[in-house]
Amino acid sequence: MIILLIIGILLTGLAIGSLARVTLWPRGGHMRSAGVPRRVEEYGFTKREHGEESSGGLREKLDDVATSLGSAVSGRSKGRGDQHVKRDLIAAGMYNVTPGRFLGYRVLCAIAFPLLWIWLGATVGVKPVQLILLAGIIGFLGWWLPTRVIRERAKQRLNEIDYQLPELIDLLVVTIEAGLGFVGAMQMASGRVGPPLGQEIQLTLQEQNMGLSIQEAMLNMLARSDTASMRSFVRSIVQGEALGVSIGQIMRDLAQEMRRRRRAIAQEKAQKAPIKILFPLVLLIFPAMFVILLGPAIFTFVQAIGGIAGK
Repeated sequence: MIILLIIGILLTGLAIGSLARVTLWPRGGHMRSAGVPRRVEEYGFTKREHGEESSGGLREKLDDVATSLGSAVSGRSKGRGDQHVKRDLIAAGMYNVTPGRFLGYRVLCAIAFPLLWIWLGATVGVKPVQLILLAGIIGFLGWWLPTRVIRERAKQRLNEIDYQLPELIDLLVVTIEAGLGFVGAMQMASGRVGPPLGQEIQLTLQEQNMGLSIQEAMLNMLARSDTASMRSFVRSIVQGEALGVSIGQIMRDLAQEMRRRRRAIAQEKAQKAPIKILFPLVLLIFPAMFVILLGPAIFTFVQAIGGIAGK
């Protein structure tokens, strides 16, 4: 019975991992020959080639079910929180996932995983009270975990963008002072900066090619990845373009500010390290050390006390 229960738990974890992989990771993250990410294409700025539509499969059917279910649920709840969900999805780089589809996946996880657990628990003979209690906990986790995963992925992606910004600014300083305009410098930098910042730059250039001004496209990039460093970068560019200030000098000053900010962040993390390492030391390392160092002494002491008491 215990072996069957372990197998059931492993199968449940495999199902959760597979659904998370299908749901959260976009299809085909490779770069096309034109240098435009597939996510940018799915965002709607490039035309799909004829015959490129993928054949219906499990992913498409699951997407359709989740979209329909999410539309029904969001229609009853009057779409509360859709803007926050959309912001998190865009920050995570999941441009092709709508808030309704994401809500549908949350509902599917909250329903499917408890049902799977109930079936497995009934098979191995788990008690009804434990079965219902764990089903409720698994249902809550199925509803809560997708949102948590999306927020963590968005946070990680925004941190990567912040980390890559000084490199982008250095490239812009070199290319602008070499004689290129700001848009030309952005186009050259977009091929040299890796994702996710490179994808955001390419999407910004796509918007600018479709008719938006560079200021509007930059503000849209700020709306998609709203971080402190990105705010400084975009606002400096927009104000420089509006006031006619030299972009090269703005970039040089901004590069120095970014280096100071990165140094301050590194110092802050270094100061937090001793406190973070305290919990593993107290909970994991110290008990093992006490067992090794004090165990023989305590054993000898107990034997001595037992010998004295026996006499």
